[in-house]
Amino acid sequence: MALADGHLPVLPLGADKRPLGNCPDCADLACGGRPNMKTPGPCVCPWPCHGWAAATTTPTVLASRQWGLAWRRARAIGYHPGGAGVTVVDLDNVDAIAWARTTLPPTTTVATTRGEHWIYSGTVRSVNKVRPGVDIKSLMSYARWLGPGSGAMADVPAAVHALVEVKPAARPATRAVTVSAPAGGGRCPHRSPAYLERGIAMAEQRITGAESGVHNTVYRTFLAVLSAHGRCGCLTETHISRLFAAAQAKGESARHCTTAWTNASTALGM
Repeated sequence: MALADGHLPVLPLGADKRPLGNCPDCADLACGGRPNMKTPGPCVCPWPCHGWAAATTTPTVLASRQWGLAWRRARAIGYHPGGAGVTVVDLDNVDAIAWARTTLPPTTTVATTRGEHWIYSGTVRSVNKVRPGVDIKSLMSYARWLGPGSGAMADVPAAVHALVEVKPAARPATRAVTVSAPAGGGRCPHRSPAYLERGIAMAEQRITGAESGVHNTVYRTFLAVLSAHGRCGCLTETHISRLFAAAQAKGESARHCTTAWTNASTALGM
């Protein structure tokens, strides 16, 4: 509550230092997620179930019964750097720290388990592994709260802007979808066409935002989409093509996409 009162959007982290898992109503984003994942705030459920976007400074949310249950399970405090107007340069080892000391201007520094957080005023795009042992955490990301640190805070330096603005390597061209949409025939749960569209958009975002375990993320996302939208006949080949394109943009092959979709359908008995 004290951190939130100081305009730091906070959220509970588990023992693995990650945001706590989705609440039952929102497992695998079955609820469609927040209408706007680009701003911090709780899900409307109102459990803190959508990672960095759940970070909040609202006292009534933090003091609610739902959040109280989450905080009892928490093992650490996380915060949304971008929501606080700062950027965290996460240095994971001594080599990364040595690089920072010769490349970046001094700023507020916080010791971590393996290295240091260098915190700058201003926000940038969040990118992991910009160089060995270095992650940039700011907008649409979270960091672990480890204390206020020491040293005067400097503005985000040009060297950090250069790291996050590097154009990504070209991805292999996508191939046309190779599976057919489910036949449907079940009860349609959609409140409106916007509900389905939001679900597909959230699935695309989930795949695009995967920083590791892309194979598993693609499969679990396909599974969630089929579970929520695959039995009523509203899911079209256009929707599936969008998901395949997102997966292939992360480096997945068309064959793996088809296999993941087939396995998800089989797991659901479709």
